[in-house]
Amino acid sequence: MAARHRGPSGEKAERQHGSSSKTSDRRHFAALVLARGGSKGIPLKNIKILAGVPLLGWVLRAATDSEMFDSVWVSTDHDEIEKVAKSWGAKVHRRSPEVSRDCSSSVETIQEFLRKNPEVDVVCHIQCTSPCLHPSHLQQALKKIIEDGYDSVFSVVRRHQFRWKEVKEGSGEYTEPLNIIPAKRPRRQDWDGELYENGSFYIGTRDLILKENSTQGRKVAYFEMEPEHSVDIDVDIDWPVAEERVLRFGYFGRGVSIMFCRVSRCLTDGRVFLSASGEDMVSIQTKDTTGLRMLQKDGVEVVLLTSSEDPVTQSMADKLKEVMGCEVMDVGEEPLKEVQSVVERKRLDWKDVAYMGNDTADAACLNLAGLSGVPADAPRDATDAAKYTCRQAGGMGAVREFAEHVLLQKEKAKTQMKQDRIDRNNF
Repeated sequence: MAARHRGPSGEKAERQHGSSSKTSDRRHFAALVLARGGSKGIPLKNIKILAGVPLLGWVLRAATDSEMFDSVWVSTDHDEIEKVAKSWGAKVHRRSPEVSRDCSSSVETIQEFLRKNPEVDVVCHIQCTSPCLHPSHLQQALKKIIEDGYDSVFSVVRRHQFRWKEVKEGSGEYTEPLNIIPAKRPRRQDWDGELYENGSFYIGTRDLILKENSTQGRKVAYFEMEPEHSVDIDVDIDWPVAEERVLRFGYFGRGVSIMFCRVSRCLTDGRVFLSASGEDMVSIQTKDTTGLRMLQKDGVEVVLLTSSEDPVTQSMADKLKEVMGCEVMDVGEEPLKEVQSVVERKRLDWKDVAYMGNDTADAACLNLAGLSGVPADAPRDATDAAKYTCRQAGGMGAVREFAEHVLLQKEKAKTQMKQDRIDRNNF
């Protein structure tokens, strides 16, 4: 299925996902994530870090990489959530107070979004709390809208659970089975189970949502997801358990082919040592240089960035080039122009780029890069723009930590690409 996607730099991209064509369907398809700031259970849950990535980032990555949407949006009433959404390339629908109350429904918010964006024909409401969503799930579900003519599609999971009637204490009633005959209790392998909504996404046409006040109706279909991908943070309150699930079954993107890394306050801790002879010196952790070599060994090109703003590290350029065997590039106060020229010269997309910085000036590159990271001691503007915040500070192992994160994402991406080539219908 060919799909349309507008990347961070504004270019149109088309990818083949099958034999049919998304481009033949001229309707505007929008992905919409609802992320209100007033979470009662976990404060600002929607941007809480899960396995190094804001919860919101997991679903935005899947939506963007599906390449099925003409626009990707986050609807919010909170400034910090808006910053994170924009750092992941999403547009922001600033919802009104009327649909930001505890009693406001999702449908009311989606209707407000549609009224403010009349060009949108089909909305895919993606739940922020479903971080194991993959692009292939969205591609296959949207195929039912595009090719099969359904008005609405929602995600489900198959469960093998026996249900019983609830009775109130003291009522004198007896419970009774709702979906089994106890005397003929089936074995799991002999029972197909039942389908339950898993809350990952709900797709509906504009006309259905505005006129029927629902994302489910008319010609409706479901898309079945695997249990391992049906993680709901509203249910899995134990955050460490949720992280384990995401690390095993989450979507990690396509991997990167080049990494830009600031020397000052990433590879070094920013301190300058003065020797008795008058020489300026800095220290670099061997674990950080080992991390960069790990990237190089895995085929990721490494480019170190120095700046005239930091003449000490700039004077180390030749030594760094000799030790690391990589390009060392001098950048101005705002590195975006120089980095962008390299990306274009190598005919790459920003999705192919990893970037590590530790300054407000790095925010634009951190924002655009497919993977971006900052040390634990980075300023707020850089942290807000980055997709991964290290536990370690600059010069203290942060580069090694981010390098390992990049390699983990790359390995997960390889595994997922192999899996995507397997036709499950053949098994």
